[in-house]
Amino acid sequence: MKRIICFIAVCVCVLYASAQVFVESKIDSIQILIGEQTDITLSVTAKKGARVEMPAYKPSQYITPGVEVLSHSAADTSVLDNGLVKVSKRYTLTSFDEKLYYLPPMKVNVDGKVYKSKSLALKVLTVPVDTLHPEKFFPPKGVQDNPFSWSEWEPAFWMSVVFVLVCVLTYYLWTRLKENKPVIARVRIIKKIPPHQRALKEIEGIKANRMAAQEDQKTYYTLLTDVLRKYIKERFGFNAMEMTSSEIISRLQQEGDKKMTDELKELFTTADLVKFAKYSTLINENDANLVNAVAFINTTKLENQPTVERVEPALTDTDKRSMRSRTVLKSTILALLVAGAALLAFVVYQVYLLI
Repeated sequence: MKRIICFIAVCVCVLYASAQVFVESKIDSIQILIGEQTDITLSVTAKKGARVEMPAYKPSQYITPGVEVLSHSAADTSVLDNGLVKVSKRYTLTSFDEKLYYLPPMKVNVDGKVYKSKSLALKVLTVPVDTLHPEKFFPPKGVQDNPFSWSEWEPAFWMSVVFVLVCVLTYYLWTRLKENKPVIARVRIIKKIPPHQRALKEIEGIKANRMAAQEDQKTYYTLLTDVLRKYIKERFGFNAMEMTSSEIISRLQQEGDKKMTDELKELFTTADLVKFAKYSTLINENDANLVNAVAFINTTKLENQPTVERVEPALTDTDKRSMRSRTVLKSTILALLVAGAALLAFVVYQVYLLI
């Protein structure tokens, strides 16, 4: 009894293991015309991880005499339930002989064991020919010479004309740009001497000529007051060169030290007397006025002033118009170049489509 039970159990296990592998084959169309194609789909269902080897055919290899395999796809694997996978592969067949073909089962190797699919059939038919009316058969037609169609070439032609006009206009504007010479505005960087340094240097020159000052006091005081007027103009920002002595003193009293302004007032008063009233001064008085001028400059000078100055030339209205004209020409030429490139690309593309 035990032997019978063991035998039955072994048979059940073998049948279950065999049931885990299922081979199926399907043909898309069982009837084709000569030279047409059809596909056979071979599917193998097996346990996950099983080694499945599908049949492989070389191009133009016959699966059965008269039916050849043109190509086959790569194996496609999909996962199923219960730990199973399905491997599928497509084979493309054709035939050039009219006949009903028997397609033998396809063999699949699963884990070293061979399984077979079901057999299939393929019927190949010829094109029906009416042999009773041979006058209806015509030879192959020659290569046709299609008539020229202006509507097809018209867009490319007119765009070509526009492209040529754009090129001509671009060349004309380019020559105008070359003839219109650019306006070169050179910016100069010059060394700037602070007002107090320039004034003190000029006073040193006056001081070196004291002997001449004794002989010509009018020239001495004219030079000294001119140095102070120029210094005041640059330092305080009002035009002291065109103002009287009293106007200068009145304006300076609004700016700074009253004591220093009083000493400067005494200097300008003495200078006016010498220049206009033929007043004669003493040597000590001249030296005191010179010292007062130097003290006024040192007291009112500004430190840490920039030592260089950027001088930009003033452009005339003609120069400004020329610069604007060159800018407009450059912008127009650039726009025409872009438009020309776009037109050329369009024409080439249209011709390519027509040819």
